[in-house]
Amino acid sequence: MHFHIAVAVIIWAALFVESRKIRGISISYKRFYKERKSFLCIDGSKLIPFEQVNDDYCDCADGSDEPGTAACPSGRFYCTNLGFRPHYIQSSRVNDGICDCCDGSDEYSSPALCQKTCRNLGQQERAELEERMRMLSEGLLMKRQLVEEGADVWREKQAELTDLQKVAEDLQVRLEYLRRRKSDAGAQKEKALTAAQHPTGQEGLRSQIRAELPLDDHGQSLQDTDRLGDKDEGVEPRTDSAAPREESPNEAEVRGGDPSEDDPDVKAAVEAAESAVSDLNKAEEAHQRLQMEIRELEERLAIDYGPEREFLFLLGRCFQITAYEYSYTLCPFNQVTQKSQMGTEVLLGKWDAWDGPPEDLYGVMKYDRGEPCWQGPTRSTHVQLVCGTDSTLRWVKEPSKCHYAMELQTPAACQPQQPSRRGVHNEL
Repeated sequence: MHFHIAVAVIIWAALFVESRKIRGISISYKRFYKERKSFLCIDGSKLIPFEQVNDDYCDCADGSDEPGTAACPSGRFYCTNLGFRPHYIQSSRVNDGICDCCDGSDEYSSPALCQKTCRNLGQQERAELEERMRMLSEGLLMKRQLVEEGADVWREKQAELTDLQKVAEDLQVRLEYLRRRKSDAGAQKEKALTAAQHPTGQEGLRSQIRAELPLDDHGQSLQDTDRLGDKDEGVEPRTDSAAPREESPNEAEVRGGDPSEDDPDVKAAVEAAESAVSDLNKAEEAHQRLQMEIRELEERLAIDYGPEREFLFLLGRCFQITAYEYSYTLCPFNQVTQKSQMGTEVLLGKWDAWDGPPEDLYGVMKYDRGEPCWQGPTRSTHVQLVCGTDSTLRWVKEPSKCHYAMELQTPAACQPQQPSRRGVHNEL
């Protein structure tokens, strides 16, 4: 008889303790729920009898009197989740028939049969963490190599720019010379034509023209060159001592044509003028191409490639991914495009700037000024950069009309692991 009474007392005591167990609170909050005559709401707004804690009626504005029920709209239930990460859920999800805590503690009085999955989840998370740490370690090693390669490329580009600028300076000097040569040759051509059309009394002008003819790159006038040619071909060279017989205007008219066409001085002057113009045009074209190369190189060197220029290796590379019926191409520091199956290509944005948050500025690339959407905004793209041991596009989305989002995995985005705050909660 006494044995049965003792057993009943033990069972009753256990049930009483279980009934008074304050569910849904963390260890750091237990000090607020020590059983006493009254309970002070954690926000200090109200004092209620302790019996009203977890009685399925919301008395405190902050919901602190009902941590283990769904009575308070703003209440939170703490999942202990031994073997996994503890976390909070909304109190409205307590005893709703769905297992939200991996230890099943949120369904303590519902018909739901919750399986204890915390141990398996913990093992899976630890394995994933180990894989991420391995990838981070390899990625950081590759990043260090990219930084060293980037430094070499940067020096090469700077040296290339210096060489191009020196060539441009030398070419500018030659341009000034060729412009003067063109001007002088044009003036001599006009003098030669005037002397040929008015031959009487113009021998002095002819001699002056011969003396002033521009020199070629070998230091000879084209007049002398013509004479040497005549000698080589067995033709008796012309001499200045025997002046040609001057032809009267009437004789030229009878012979027909322009009297200057066969004049050797006019021919030499015309050839000199044409040569000067041709040489100047070629030099100006070369100067324009050179200036374009210098501008492009200066623009590339002006781009921010990261704190250690670790993203410089992405310059000149392009990455592709296919999603649905489109093919997307990302060319870092250049542009983003979309191509349909029909071959139509659309510009989704040009490189603009880094657009990550202050604590991770180089985590997001911004591309804007793409083609306008029909009845919509101008297309733009944001590219999220994540750590990985290779460089590849992982996905592309269109979260809003004409605004695209991509994720680019690359070792250049790897950062040393910061102290983890996982499991630390701001509970007050």
